[in-house]
Amino acid sequence: MKLIVNKDKCIGCGQCVSICDKVFDFDDDNLAKVVASPIPEKLEEDANVAMESCPTGAIEEA
Repeated sequence: MKLIVNKDKCIGCGQCVSICDKVFDFDDDNLAKVVASPIPEKLEEDANVAMESCPTGAIEEA
């Protein structure tokens, strides 16, 4: 599974980082970024929850 963060949609709220900090982190602009790609199988469920929880839909499947 691979995810990307659409920087045009990300508002840097941190929801994804708080849900799954092993997959998401902040970049230098305080926007979310994916730090584990492909996502390890054991983290896929949390990554999906983070994707579904994003208020702007910025997390997308690659």
